[in-house]
Amino acid sequence: MRKNIVAGNWKMNKTLPEGLALATELDKMLSGCQPKCEVIIAPPFIHLASITATIDTKKIGVSAQNCADKESGAYTGEVSAAMVKSTGANYVILGHSERRTYYGETPAILKEKVNLALKNELTPIFCIGEVLAERESGIYFDVVKSQIEGSLFHLSAEDFSKIILAYEPVWAIGTGKTATPQQAQEMHAFIRKTITEKYGKNIAENTSILYGGSCNPANAKELFANEDVDGGLIGGASLKAADFKAIIDTF
Repeated sequence: MRKNIVAGNWKMNKTLPEGLALATELDKMLSGCQPKCEVIIAPPFIHLASITATIDTKKIGVSAQNCADKESGAYTGEVSAAMVKSTGANYVILGHSERRTYYGETPAILKEKVNLALKNELTPIFCIGEVLAERESGIYFDVVKSQIEGSLFHLSAEDFSKIILAYEPVWAIGTGKTATPQQAQEMHAFIRKTITEKYGKNIAENTSILYGGSCNPANAKELFANEDVDGGLIGGASLKAADFKAIIDTF
C-alpha cells in the first residue's frame, strides 16, 4: 500500500533559531499522537543537522530542498547528496518549479540529481507540473508526462519505486489559487496511468503522488479525499505549526 504523506517545504524562510523553534513545536504537537500519514519537513540546508539532532526523526522525516547534480568538487556554494545524507536527512525535494524557473534546471540536470540522491540513499520528492499558459493551452498532460519521462524513466523499476511524486500546478503555487479537487484527481490519475504504462500497475499503485499548490487547512480534506491524491507538499501553511498540524490531522 502506498503511503499518505504530508511534507512541508519551508523554502527560504526561517533563521536557524526560528527553524529550530518551529521544528521543536511541531515535534511536541506530534509527541502524544500517532499521525495517520508520514510527516516530512524540508528546512533550509543550514538547519538540517541541527533539526535532525533535536526532533524525533522516527515521527518526522527531514528533507533537503535540493541537492547538486555533481558528486563533489570545485562547485562553490553547492551542497551534494552525500552532504545532505550526512546531516541525518533522508529525503530531498527535486525539480521544484522554482528551481526549474529561477535556476534553469533542465530534465537532464534533474536526472543527475535523482541518480545521486538514490545513490546516497535519499528518497527524492520529485516535483512536476505545468505553468498557467500550458494549462490554458490544453497541453498540461503532455508537459507533465515529458517531465516524468525526461528525468525518471531511465530508472529501473526497483529505483523508480523509491520515488515520491509531487504534482504542483505552477499557477497555483503561492498565488492563493488552488486546483479544484477534480483537476487534482484528473492529473494524479493521469500520472498513475503514465507510470503504469512504463512500470506496471503494481509499482504505479504503490507510488505516492502528493498535491502541491496553495494547499491549506481549509482545502486539504477535499483534496486528499481523491482516490489518487496521497497527501500534500505544503508551502506557506507549513511555516506555522498549528496550520501544518491541521493538515496532518486531515488524515
